[in-house]
Amino acid sequence: MTAFDQAVETIRRGSDSATLAAQLYGELTDDERMNLLDGDIYYWQGRLDIVRHGYNIAPYVMGAVNRLGIPGIRFVDGPRGCVSGHGTAFPVSMARGATWNEALEERVGEAIGEEVREQGGNLFGGVCINLPRHPAWGRIQETYSDQPVLLGSLGAALTRGVRRHAMACVKHFACNSMENARFKVDVKVDEATFHEVYGPHFKTVIDAGADAVMTAYNSVNGEYCGQNAWLIRQTLRKDWGFTGIVASDFVWGLRDVTKSVKAGLNIEEPFHQQRYTKLRAALDRGDVTWDDIRELGERILDTQLRFYAQRDMREPAGTMAGAEHAALAREVAEQSMVLLKNDARALPLDPAAVSRITVAGRLADAANTGDQGSSNVRAPYTVTPLEGLRTAFGDDAVDYAEGGDPAEAARRARHADAAIVVVGYTANDEGEYLKSVVSPDMLPLLPEPVTAEQCAAKQACQAYMKEGVSTFGGNAEGGDRASLHLNPEDVELIHAVAEANPRTIVVVVAAGAVLMDEWVDEPAAVMMGWYSGMEGGHALADIITGKVDPSGRLPYAIARS
Repeated sequence: MTAFDQAVETIRRGSDSATLAAQLYGELTDDERMNLLDGDIYYWQGRLDIVRHGYNIAPYVMGAVNRLGIPGIRFVDGPRGCVSGHGTAFPVSMARGATWNEALEERVGEAIGEEVREQGGNLFGGVCINLPRHPAWGRIQETYSDQPVLLGSLGAALTRGVRRHAMACVKHFACNSMENARFKVDVKVDEATFHEVYGPHFKTVIDAGADAVMTAYNSVNGEYCGQNAWLIRQTLRKDWGFTGIVASDFVWGLRDVTKSVKAGLNIEEPFHQQRYTKLRAALDRGDVTWDDIRELGERILDTQLRFYAQRDMREPAGTMAGAEHAALAREVAEQSMVLLKNDARALPLDPAAVSRITVAGRLADAANTGDQGSSNVRAPYTVTPLEGLRTAFGDDAVDYAEGGDPAEAARRARHADAAIVVVGYTANDEGEYLKSVVSPDMLPLLPEPVTAEQCAAKQACQAYMKEGVSTFGGNAEGGDRASLHLNPEDVELIHAVAEANPRTIVVVVAAGAVLMDEWVDEPAAVMMGWYSGMEGGHALADIITGKVDPSGRLPYAIARS
């Protein structure tokens, strides 16, 4: 039994975790103490692994000490599901926000926690509860609502579920609701507004047991969040009594090593980067002290010990996108979809009474589960709307107007009992901003290679990372939405099909609010279908056919104009 395991067993018998963390810290060498404070892989090697193989293929490890059995933080991203491996792609968080169902979200959290643990992770970095100030925010799909009460209740439910198997990390603290300018925007907010609007849901999730808080890229009132003493030491520690880990957002999450230590940021995520190259010199100058380092390190160990002492003893196996989790993903999608309009009882469509339906739209047969950034889950399959409808109605009854030509879709819809038009957005329209946005002032944050191996990793990485190419390996650009309306070709298709068939149902795939004033009066029914996960096509068909009643409620208001 390792020293870490012995400490965990002692805590289970009632001993104080902080005392044991201090004892364990005392057994570390100086190098090991420094290595607690950042990732275990050198930056350029880690970046090269991303561009070659993909983001978070396996957990990112930070501060492991094998000789003492200290596992370190083993980070797996979210919130759509377990990013490492081939996990269950649940509907995006905003879709789950539309369920207004805390018990259901807790079950989602437990399922994700099982998959994270099965992949070797021990921390889920996907409790995202940022409040969007504007519906065009690119990463709005990663959060639940624009209301603090709903954000807090569902974030707390996810946290409770995850923590049976993995530590829960809530993000991005704080005032993060702008994507394209996330690295440079300075959010000005007075203290009352912060605590009434932008902070209460974070406190709710922390009170529910969150083990870690990830800071945001942006500044708040003139100081970057990863080194903002008012956010970390005052608000989190003193005001809210948070005793867990505070970690930076990845790579660009802090700008000044000394400030980050003094502010109380425990871990620079996820690689050897700024602290690896600059913290020793700061110690030598006296800008930071070993007491500062100890404070950060003991809290990291204390959080791990407390979590391991309380986590479920059962080791999950066979959970990755297994039948039980897939069924849960379908159930969540069914409860999330919002029927916005249903004139003249256009829905449901009884398969026994319908001989022919026309399905149109460029997203009808697209595996469209959300953006391609850090939240992308590599599910083993995705049921598209067309596939779900064919399963429900039979291949012969479903006429797919492929190609997107409005005139052709209208011609075919004219002779059908009903028409279903699937329109909306993709990872190119909204999502994490994946274009190369590194400005010259950010380049000094990257480490300069010293060894031949480090130099080779940097050179290989730069050969892959060409201007405009996503560092996540995909082709999507993402970012904040350019418009709140549907794309013009989608609107043209709706006009044409709705004119041809009075029983036209429009399914909108999106996360943020979509302005519909120029077409909403024309179709008989309108449904908010969201990015609905790997089982979304089946869930859509269940609602279209009346097998399941539509019960989703909007988690925000949609403006008329």
